[in-house]
Amino acid sequence: MSVGTFTPRPGAAPVSRMIWAQTALETRMLLRNGEQLLLTVIIPALLLTLFSAVDIVDTGEGKAVDFLAPGVLALAVMSTAFTGQAIATGFDRRYGVLKRLGASPLPRWALMTAKTLSVLVTEVLQVALLTVIALALGWSPHGNPLSVAVLLLLGTAAFSGLGLLMAGTLKAEVTLAAANLVFLLLLVGGGVIVPLEKFPGAVQSVLGLLPISALSDGLREVLRNGAALPWADAAVLGVWAVLGLGAAAKWFRWE
Repeated sequence: MSVGTFTPRPGAAPVSRMIWAQTALETRMLLRNGEQLLLTVIIPALLLTLFSAVDIVDTGEGKAVDFLAPGVLALAVMSTAFTGQAIATGFDRRYGVLKRLGASPLPRWALMTAKTLSVLVTEVLQVALLTVIALALGWSPHGNPLSVAVLLLLGTAAFSGLGLLMAGTLKAEVTLAAANLVFLLLLVGGGVIVPLEKFPGAVQSVLGLLPISALSDGLREVLRNGAALPWADAAVLGVWAVLGLGAAAKWFRWE
């Protein structure tokens, strides 16, 4: 046995390892939370199944599922990147979890990176599940998967910025109420279930600038109509992403 075999080597693990460990922890916590699981998985799946099987809303020509599937995918992104992340981060902040993690060897930017990666992992699971359900209901998707991926990433960035901004500036209880209220309002007025054409012209113009509307419309253009990347919708999502992430970086409070 050589000298120094058991010499301790104190020090932090590599940042990449810490990020992946925190990502795994954040993902497990999210999937174990019954309320968040209901919001992120069960509600979108039920909406897709119900409105595809029952003629409740006039979705225009073609099968209802061809209209609904892209909108529900957008809703899934919003539920995870915005609503779920805002509520979870808000209560982490209230209970001092963020403060303690911020004082650990894990850098604050790495913690935010881990939270973002956790959101992406959850979204992959959501998209896979909803795609299987939609295909079983007769969905016939078209378009370039790369365009779909770009829109989903832009949507995730936009909603993550807004969710972190809310969680980092409001009290946890206010965040809980506000995030759920915004979820319900955008579910109705964001082109997810009800086509924007059903709203008055002036209202359509305003609703069309919302990130959920841009994501729903963009995914629908690609997956329903086989279009290339819809640059107008991508631009709207890009603007929301820059504004939301920039505001969150500036005003986010860790305590």
